[in-house]
Amino acid sequence: MNDYELYPIGDAARRSGLSVSAVRFYADKGLIEPTDLNEAGHRMYDIHAIARLELVRTLRELDTDLEEIRRLLEGGTTLHDLLTTHLEFVERQERALRARRAVLRTLIKQGGTAQADLMHKLVWMTDEEREQTIDDFWNDVGEDLDVPEGFVDRLRTMRPVLPADPTAAQLEAWIGLADLVRDPAFRDAVRTYLQDTWSTPETRVLATEPFQDFMHVSGARLVEELLAAYRAGEPPRSPWAQQAVTRFMEAANALSGTPLTPEVRNRMADGYRQLPDIMRQIAEEEATSESPVYDDAHGRYLSLVALINGTATEEDHDSMPYAWIADAMRAVDPPTP
Repeated sequence: MNDYELYPIGDAARRSGLSVSAVRFYADKGLIEPTDLNEAGHRMYDIHAIARLELVRTLRELDTDLEEIRRLLEGGTTLHDLLTTHLEFVERQERALRARRAVLRTLIKQGGTAQADLMHKLVWMTDEEREQTIDDFWNDVGEDLDVPEGFVDRLRTMRPVLPADPTAAQLEAWIGLADLVRDPAFRDAVRTYLQDTWSTPETRVLATEPFQDFMHVSGARLVEELLAAYRAGEPPRSPWAQQAVTRFMEAANALSGTPLTPEVRNRMADGYRQLPDIMRQIAEEEATSESPVYDDAHGRYLSLVALINGTATEEDHDSMPYAWIADAMRAVDPPTP
């Protein structure tokens, strides 16, 4: 091919990947007119016209509107601007398709009993509507709940934040959560679980602000430092592990004003060593309990929030190195005289 050679419509169609009828159509629409006509009156195209035909084919495969293509070819827009606009359109379509997919999957999981229009409304809620949905849930759950002041407000901060470009899994999780928090039975279950768990004399102190801050913020960071030593393969008595575990134990005992003596270290070590058995016992009791349990109440809420926010859930209890932590906590035996 050279700049001056002319090609009949059949060759132009083959080289551009279009059908002959499509080349004629674009010529008749005034998009890509033939470069010239031969003596027989047949349409002829040069390489520049063929290149424009290839561009039109590509843009049409992307569902670009003919008038947008016309503006591009006439210099009314640039290819970059046209493609940027089209990309935004495609991304909107993609988000809409993900939303429809999430609705359909939810309907299938629920056996088709859910209302499709309700599912659609949940997906397309505004940020303000989603915030209000969660606020309504916690306002109802927290009403007349006999727990320390500020405890419900802390629970309220653990809320879903759907990203601007959510995945299908995040949308499905939001539909599930939004549907769940509107359910009076679920609200009652969460309220009952929180009341039973945090209103007893033994647990009320754990629901106060200092203990909650330690459990979820400062203490969580210290535990992560300790687990980092474990994941790095450090032995429990290594300097790194000992520094991390001592920082954690000192901070934990500071809540009650208890000095970290060797006796306290050993009591904490024994407690950590017994934790797996205690949690198994709790799980067995919950399995036969008629009252709401964590996994069906507050735990279910938190797991859906974690899916929506794309955050890791808490460390699986079964994977926690309790024995390693207990060995790290144990006080150093005094040297034998």
